Amino acid sequence: MNFEKRGAAFDVPFDEEARPVLKQTLDLFPIGNCTASALIDREGRYVWACVPRVDGDPFFSALLGGGDPAGAQAQGLWDVVVEDAVRTEQAYLRNTPVLRTVITTASGASVEITDFCPRYRQFGRGYRPLAFIRLIKPLGGAPRITIRLRPTDDYGAKPCAQTVGSNHIRYVGAEATLRLTTDAPVSHIQAERAFRLEDPVAMFLGPDESFDGDVAMACERMLKETLLDWRSWVRTLTVPLEWQEPVIRAAITLKLCAYEETGAIVAALTTSIPEHAEETGQARNWDYRYCWLRDAYYVVQALNRLGAADMLENYLVYLRNLVDVAGKGEQLPVYGAVDGPHLPGPRGLGSTTITDRSKASHVQPVYGVGLEPVLTEWIAPHLPGYRGMGPVRIGNQAHEHLQHDVYGQIVLSTVQAFFDERLFRPATEDDFRALEPIAQRAFELHDTPDASLWEFRGREAVHTYSSVMCWAACDRMGNAAGKLGLTDRAAYWNDKARIIRETIERRAWNEGLGRYAATFGGEELDASLLQLVDVRFRPPEDARMQATMKAVEEGLRRGPFMLRYAIPDDFGTPKTAFNFCTFWLIEALHLSGRSDEARALFEEMLTRRTPAGLLSEDITFDGQELWGNYPQTYSLVGLINCATLLSKPWSSVR
Repeated sequence: MNFEKRGAAFDVPFDEEARPVLKQTLDLFPIGNCTASALIDREGRYVWACVPRVDGDPFFSALLGGGDPAGAQAQGLWDVVVEDAVRTEQAYLRNTPVLRTVITTASGASVEITDFCPRYRQFGRGYRPLAFIRLIKPLGGAPRITIRLRPTDDYGAKPCAQTVGSNHIRYVGAEATLRLTTDAPVSHIQAERAFRLEDPVAMFLGPDESFDGDVAMACERMLKETLLDWRSWVRTLTVPLEWQEPVIRAAITLKLCAYEETGAIVAALTTSIPEHAEETGQARNWDYRYCWLRDAYYVVQALNRLGAADMLENYLVYLRNLVDVAGKGEQLPVYGAVDGPHLPGPRGLGSTTITDRSKASHVQPVYGVGLEPVLTEWIAPHLPGYRGMGPVRIGNQAHEHLQHDVYGQIVLSTVQAFFDERLFRPATEDDFRALEPIAQRAFELHDTPDASLWEFRGREAVHTYSSVMCWAACDRMGNAAGKLGLTDRAAYWNDKARIIRETIERRAWNEGLGRYAATFGGEELDASLLQLVDVRFRPPEDARMQATMKAVEEGLRRGPFMLRYAIPDDFGTPKTAFNFCTFWLIEALHLSGRSDEARALFEEMLTRRTPAGLLSEDITFDGQELWGNYPQTYSLVGLINCATLLSKPWSSVR
């Protein structure tokens, strides 16, 4: 089989010199199939996976268990313990999220573990069940292994209950029940008894239903089909000449963050990885397992640059459903004895919604992967947190925020469908009419306070970035109307865009400082000001934009890395840099004619990736450690965007 090679810091498929395994780091390898997902650590151990969806109960919760997952009392994991192990080597199979781990013992015996979630086409539809497959094979010698399969229930409160059959074990949880079907001795697994691995072992942990056929043969077939499915998708990508491996790995991982059943794209696969190492318990921990419209826009924008139209089309299904719901009014939570469908709420509380029809076309910044509007935030008391640094939050209060940039991101995500002839379902005049109330809200709100894209919880202002995104909504609606031949609507929206532009130029430009400010009438700096170029509000060579880019770099750069902002927020002064903003800086350097600096900084960022080739949200100022939820879509978007911008053209080698 082919293994990936990378040209940066972690550049070999297997370590040339085994490095010591650090406990509780973000050196994690995601696997998944756009329904199920899991994170596997450097010892080949599942430490994170949620059921029945990415935003559900962590079935494998050791990542937030607060202790050493190798410990005898550790819970929320799936481990293959090899006796006398001295070396662990890991790599993805080329152009897939299928992970191969080889563990070698002091005597030279070795074990190969292949981990994946099945994904392929069958019976004319996609097969992507809530299932995890492990194939364990002896490669040499006589290794002895112990399988520790210890899922948790009720957000780490207790182990899952078990029932046992002749060839299976059922793990019963409140939100989902999974069944392990295997050709390994079931009693060895249940008793966690060491045994000699003389023949390959297949383990299928999936839906609670009978497994038809030979489990080993079926899992090998699923592996072959899954490899072909992923490699076929990668082959459709239009990648840059340079940095192909990092771009492909980022693209695969962005796809893993999609919940294909609905089209949602989550911001990350985890909750409550702290933004920095200090001030344990000071609440800078967030649940990112939901669909932020802003993050999803950036994801489809980046994947569009690689030609991945499938992600755009599926996300547009999610957006069209959301626009339908938003047109009815603001969705408000009600707790207690209320008839109607229950939505996620505090543990032990059911919730439903009522609709405030006075706020038709109100859009939240974030929704559940099933379009749930209520994401009530609560703390899981039985999960100590990453390195014991709680709290662990479930849900996200941001669903209550006013963040006006989301109106622009809905339109920006959708507008391509009016022009792109590749799509199975091009956008229609009906779609345009459905979007008009969204754009109208953008116009109405463009000069009103919100919580900003950074989701401040304790203050509001009229944020320049939000206003510019409202301008973009109206501007792109003018483009779409022109494409449809709706000249009167094109004139209408172009006029609205003109009005917003004039307001921004008048109120966001600080004459005394000679640059744009992050808020109307303010003085603050914000890295999001760099995005005025990306949405075509100002060209990079514009004098106002040049002055603003210079001020942002001088005010927010810390060594090679960038802050979002430097002022204290609801929880104090930022103590780590924000990876996505560093990629924005790289773009700005290139567009300012400093391409050599941009390339050097981009190469620096590539060295900060995990062994899986990925990034989290934040990084320490010295660049030595990643923090924040993982893998972070924002950061991977930045990697793709910069690679496509900086790469030499294919024509240079053809």
